[in-house]
Amino acid sequence: MIKLIDKLEATQSLSKEEWVELIDNRDKDSSEYLFEKARKIRHEIYENDVYIRGLIEFSNYCENDCFYCGIRRNNPYAQRYRLGKDEIMSCCKEGYELGFRTFVLQSGEDSYYTDDIMTEIISSIKEKYPDCAVTLSIGEKSKETYQKYFDAGADRYLLRHETACDVHYKKLHPPSLSLSNRKQCLFDLKEIGFQVGSGFMVGSPFQTSETLADDMLFLKELNPHMVGVGPFIPHHDTPFKGYPQGSVELTLFMIGLIRLMLPNALIPATTALGTLDTLGREKGIQAGANVVMPNLSPKDVRKKYLLYDNKICTGDEAAECRYCMQNRMKSIGYDVVVSRGDCKNINLRESLPDLKERK
Repeated sequence: MIKLIDKLEATQSLSKEEWVELIDNRDKDSSEYLFEKARKIRHEIYENDVYIRGLIEFSNYCENDCFYCGIRRNNPYAQRYRLGKDEIMSCCKEGYELGFRTFVLQSGEDSYYTDDIMTEIISSIKEKYPDCAVTLSIGEKSKETYQKYFDAGADRYLLRHETACDVHYKKLHPPSLSLSNRKQCLFDLKEIGFQVGSGFMVGSPFQTSETLADDMLFLKELNPHMVGVGPFIPHHDTPFKGYPQGSVELTLFMIGLIRLMLPNALIPATTALGTLDTLGREKGIQAGANVVMPNLSPKDVRKKYLLYDNKICTGDEAAECRYCMQNRMKSIGYDVVVSRGDCKNINLRESLPDLKERK
């Protein structure tokens, strides 16, 4: 396995068979070797800096019915809410005062927020806080809509592909959603000029080392600026409620592999990692991640935005999240910095072939 890790570091690429071999035959020694390589690479590019994003979960309405998600349309027990522009701006004000310079606006796919409403929210944030980045994570839209968001001032867009295997994708999503459209959205976002984030769940139902290899091959093709991976955690009101949760160990291994394959990527140590392991986010940083996302959402709605069970930090005040995270990172030798935290050394506008020419 050491030779394959060395090859990945040297070439930033492996074949599907090599990815499968590496994932299937990992052990403690190869993992530690990988993490040492991953830390070295991230230190060369980002030093000891950890970027913080202020997460604002502004709506838990969703028109989709993904089988793993707690806010899926057909969950009658979800307590629905929406935040208005003034409430979102209040979150940004508090976050700015706490040192956040990126705001991540996340929601289900909620058509209540029309293009006009969203562009007004985006432009208002950028006008009030011009030194800040706005990241959106609000699902699949038309290219025309993405362009409107970009023109209004949005900088980044997060859209996990979840799995790059079409057969696997269909086992996780209803027929109304397709992997081809999800990929098209990601390529549209890159063509427009967004800093683009994708990613996948580790340990999702029916996942195999072969489907994980497909994920790595797709990420290499997409070459995103951000990659989010976290362990699958079941939600009790979904069809996958009885399925086992994902592995923290494998999630950390995938983070290390992604750092070697995409050295410049922004990689979060996710809340899901911290949910399954009290030191999960610290371990994520030590495996090669360099982003954390404390919650800026109003305290009274946090417990309503439950994509999975037992989510942490639903009762903390924003300031508690901010300084707790700073102290946690300091305890392992990293510095939370006041910065937009843009992806380094990567061209934001890349020419891309037509989708039909892609694998």
